[in-house]
Amino acid sequence: MSVNLRNLALFGAVAVLIILEGIMGSWNTALGIVNMGLISAILALGVNMQWGYAGLFNVGIVGFVALGGLAPVLVSTAPVLPVWTGGGAFRILFALLVGTGVIGAAIYAYGRLRGRARTITMLALLIGGFFLFRAILDPGVDIVEAFEPATHSNIGGLNLPVLFAWPMGALFAAGAAWVIGKTALGLRSDYLAIATLGIGEIIISVMKNEDWMARGVKNVIGIPRPVPYEVNLQSNPAFVEWAAGFGADPVTASTIVVKLCYGALFVAVLAIIMVGAQLALNSPWGRMMRAIRDNETAAEAMGKNVTRRHLQIFVIGSAICGLAGAMMVTLDSQLTPGTYNPLRFTFLIWVMVIVGGSGNNWGSILGGFLIWFLWVKVEEWGPGLMNFLTAGMADGALKTHLQDSAAHMRLLTMGLVLLLVLRFSPRGLIPEK
Repeated sequence: MSVNLRNLALFGAVAVLIILEGIMGSWNTALGIVNMGLISAILALGVNMQWGYAGLFNVGIVGFVALGGLAPVLVSTAPVLPVWTGGGAFRILFALLVGTGVIGAAIYAYGRLRGRARTITMLALLIGGFFLFRAILDPGVDIVEAFEPATHSNIGGLNLPVLFAWPMGALFAAGAAWVIGKTALGLRSDYLAIATLGIGEIIISVMKNEDWMARGVKNVIGIPRPVPYEVNLQSNPAFVEWAAGFGADPVTASTIVVKLCYGALFVAVLAIIMVGAQLALNSPWGRMMRAIRDNETAAEAMGKNVTRRHLQIFVIGSAICGLAGAMMVTLDSQLTPGTYNPLRFTFLIWVMVIVGGSGNNWGSILGGFLIWFLWVKVEEWGPGLMNFLTAGMADGALKTHLQDSAAHMRLLTMGLVLLLVLRFSPRGLIPEK
């Protein structure tokens, strides 16, 4: 079988799995898998650019996804006017400007001064600046978080169309990646991994604890959507009549139509990113990135600025992850910082890239769909499989323990899939050419 036919067969097999889910289970579930598969494919493309193009080991993906998810809240929700007119939000913004100024002054002093003068100036700026920052910030935070904590307690957003939040999510993640990259990309790959892991956890911790920004663990719900609401479709007589023509009830039809609308938007975004990624991969810039990945020393000897190129690809890949994070929050219509964990938003994305084939954009898309399908369905299959395996066992502690362990079937399956692929297809299902 030729390579192209084999690749088509792999995509066809995943499509058949999703279609069977729609026929034998629910089309709502199948379309939900498709939509999250599209977002997962975008995430995998972003990580593949960093790892497959340049060999950058980023294990802080969850942080960039969370920053992207913050964008719909700060861009598309309505502002909480009482906390602005009360001065709390303005104090917070002023405090952030002061903090930025202090950091900028410390960076300037570090570059201009030497010896003891630099040490004393840095300590004075950082310690004094910290207390000044907190003195301005804390009263503003108290004002914001005291306003209707059950429903608001945050500053709100700019009330702009939610589609504007998607590129803003990419911009938020790109800005954080630039700061991290300027600091960490000169380090060895293992130090880069540690740095990204730590900074990703810091981002999540800030989002969970700073209620004024996005309500922390109290979550933000009711985020605007770029597609119709199901309830509006169900109350539309023309839509009800149209659904009846297919023999469907309005509730089921409305959920399917909404998911199809989301799917169309996500397909358009994935197509744009995929075209850009393929053009970049096959361009002189893409060949240079792969040359740097394969042998940094030789690339430096040829006059290439390795650190600068690493920063470029790190920012681009992180921006794509931030874009996917904004799309995910828009799909859910809510931001839940407590759900951002490295297992789901770092480990699982890496499994998608490795299983699909690092360095190959089509492999990342395949891995995104396949692994997400398994992630969703194994949770449903796990208890049934464990009950089948323990059917012949006598009742007791061991049988109960095995049945209770069905909740871990997801992790077992992901590890098993990863091991099988690494054993029988070490370069992934669709290897890099």
